[in-house]
Amino acid sequence: MPDGEGGGTGSGRAAGAGAITEPAAEPAGGPGPRAAGEDAEGRSGSWPGEALLLGVRHHGPGSARAVRRALDAARPRTVLIEGPPEADALIPLAADEDLRPPVALLGHAVDEPGRSAFWPMAAFSPEWVAIRWALEHDVPARFIDLPAAHTLAWEREADEDTDSEGAPPGDDRDPGSRADLRVDPLATLADAAGYDDPERWWEDVVEHRGPGRRDPFAPFTAIEEAMTALRDTYGAAGGERDPVREAYMRLQLRAAQREFGEGAVAVVCGAWHVPALRQKVALTADRALLKGLPKVRTDLTWVPWTHRRLARAGGYGAGIDSPGWYAHLFAAPDRPVERWLTKVAGLLREEDRIVSPAHVIEAVRLAETLAALRGRPLPGLGETTDAVRAVLCEGSDVPLTLVRDRLIVGDVMGEVPATAPAVPLQRDLDRLQRRLRLKPEAAERELELDLRKETDAERGRLLHRLRLLRVEWGEPAVSRGSTGTFRETWRLRWEPELSVRVAEAGVWGTTVLAAATARAEADAVAARGLAEVTGLAERCLLAGLPNALPTVMRVLADRAALDTDVGHLAQALPALVRSLRYGDVRGTDTGALTDVAAGLAERIFVGLPPACTALDADAAEEMRRHVDAVHGAVELLEEVAGPERGTPLHRRLRDRWRAVLRVLSGRDGVAGVVRGRAVRLLLDGGEVERDEAARLMGLALSRGTPPADAAAWIEGFVGGGAGGGLLLVHDERLLGLVDGWLTGVPAEAFTDVLPLLRRTFSAYETGVRRTLGELVRRGPGERGGVPGAGSGTAGFADDLDAGRADAVLPVVRLLLGLDGAQRDDNDNQPAATTGQRQRPAGNDNRLTTTTT
Repeated sequence: MPDGEGGGTGSGRAAGAGAITEPAAEPAGGPGPRAAGEDAEGRSGSWPGEALLLGVRHHGPGSARAVRRALDAARPRTVLIEGPPEADALIPLAADEDLRPPVALLGHAVDEPGRSAFWPMAAFSPEWVAIRWALEHDVPARFIDLPAAHTLAWEREADEDTDSEGAPPGDDRDPGSRADLRVDPLATLADAAGYDDPERWWEDVVEHRGPGRRDPFAPFTAIEEAMTALRDTYGAAGGERDPVREAYMRLQLRAAQREFGEGAVAVVCGAWHVPALRQKVALTADRALLKGLPKVRTDLTWVPWTHRRLARAGGYGAGIDSPGWYAHLFAAPDRPVERWLTKVAGLLREEDRIVSPAHVIEAVRLAETLAALRGRPLPGLGETTDAVRAVLCEGSDVPLTLVRDRLIVGDVMGEVPATAPAVPLQRDLDRLQRRLRLKPEAAERELELDLRKETDAERGRLLHRLRLLRVEWGEPAVSRGSTGTFRETWRLRWEPELSVRVAEAGVWGTTVLAAATARAEADAVAARGLAEVTGLAERCLLAGLPNALPTVMRVLADRAALDTDVGHLAQALPALVRSLRYGDVRGTDTGALTDVAAGLAERIFVGLPPACTALDADAAEEMRRHVDAVHGAVELLEEVAGPERGTPLHRRLRDRWRAVLRVLSGRDGVAGVVRGRAVRLLLDGGEVERDEAARLMGLALSRGTPPADAAAWIEGFVGGGAGGGLLLVHDERLLGLVDGWLTGVPAEAFTDVLPLLRRTFSAYETGVRRTLGELVRRGPGERGGVPGAGSGTAGFADDLDAGRADAVLPVVRLLLGLDGAQRDDNDNQPAATTGQRQRPAGNDNRLTTTTT
């Protein structure tokens, strides 16, 4: 069943594809009613003198082995396979050694690449085995399912009808899929055999049957009889699509029989369709069903697929629960249990778990014993999993989860040769991946880049350009070990549906650079808010798109001039400043950004004080976040500005911002949380002394201040994850003011301010909260063992002990990974580290040293 992925709606592989199976044992009484002897060409078995219909379960290794045995015995002159006929030209590529399953046929509408469908095939898929057999024996192979041109057009009409009826957009349920059946054929057959688990029944009757059978056609004869009985009992019940698909298949079968002879054609299709193909239907009736079908222009190609996407958990309608296990059964027909448990042991050893050969031997014995107790011919996945849990995992489900993820499902990813058809953008991406040695992989991995190296810088630009094109191959992650701007960390994982995204992005250009540039320009023009444009400017710098910047900057200047909302301006400024910082490390000219950022900052400085008055609680909290963002941007703007880029301008912006903070800290109409945060920022920046901060806190917590406003001031001053807990630990006067205010809050008001206070103090680390509790319990000036505690000051000695402070510097440098040659290199340090300023000796150096 083709898988509906990525913006497209997948039609289903044969309606019964994911559910219909073959019985393993031969029917009682011999090979069946169509038994025949050897014909003139030396073929033996029970193949009659008519079309050989091989009903299979898609992605079933037992079906795949049975198909090969049947084809070897029958030696047909042509093989017809369920699949889109537009892909006939792609069949010869299956002989290329660079085309390695799992792969999928990807069909998409030429004018609407996002509308797509997949036809996946694994090494153990009967369709793939049939294709390979035909190529090895120089026999023509053809696909005979309904053309993708009709399937994709039909899906579009279905989506339009569904949306017009009020169903949620994006509902890609296939109206002809097995989801619409009243009965699951696999479960029905399993239930008839006395099994409560269809997968266990499938293993017993198909996967565990030996290859030595007199008649290789007997299983298909039996399964045809079973499917005929099911369809007679329950009806077709596959939706409106199945009769149309089966009519098209019958037409193709008739054409092949006329060309090659009635007894020279073999058909490999979903077992559910076999009775319909055997049925005698008038030619005019089949043509009538196909008359007037919608149609769109389509392109098809091979794309890599993964075992994970074959699993049902991935949303694939004809999927299986354990593709890794089935691949193992197909590749290791002899002693599969022993080989499987050896694989599991190897995986667990790689994860540093102790697994000896004795463990493997005992696990094999346990699996065989469980199979005997449960009446199974051989241990299946259930028995081996139970044995792994009990013996190799010592009863724990944690390592068993790893086994399921890595082996039972697996991260195997197929490969497609460069000669496969592809849109020009895909070819350019393939070329870049090879040149930069970035191989797409199904397993998730981290990639750390040092942007000072040319290859890593190009890798980073490629990943950022793909993100602009909505091809989410890489996701930015937090760098470990270094936080300099020259570091980037990506989490990479290639999913098959990204091939659809690449096809969609092909409308923007034939190369990744051209397409990303065109997409960025279009996004800038279509952006709804100023913050979107500034974020886009940042992404253009990260992606190295100099040709897109003029358009983005023009739109940015126009939006900034017209937007009067201070909140919007405050949201836009940080992205601009980050762009300046990234431009430095990437060697990008950011002069135009500097002017826009400076103008934006000036407008924020003018409009922020009035915007912070008369706010409710939610609006005040949002404005507090804007103040934090602007403060960080101004500090970073000063940091990235060098002498050659107008230091006076940036110093003036810094001074203007601190003047704005002073206004916010002292204006009564400003929301309490904003006033508290302004005082805290001034204190951290060395612009107010601790005595002044204590005075302002005392005013904010005076008896004339409503308790809710006072609690909001405390939230702004010591909340929000700004290290307020440590500030209270090391400054007993501030702690005493908070404690005194809290004990004086009237009982009737305490309940109202409690949620805000809990939010403020619950953000502190456990150790900080414990220390604050001890300080409050002991009372002011009673911190034992701390020099200067009895003086009633901030908990320190009267003067800074320079010797003790210098003693910690080597340890700090060691923790930060700084050697002697890097101590003065502040350009590549994060703002939180290099943005700290030296404060006057004897005053704020104590707080700075403690915070550091």
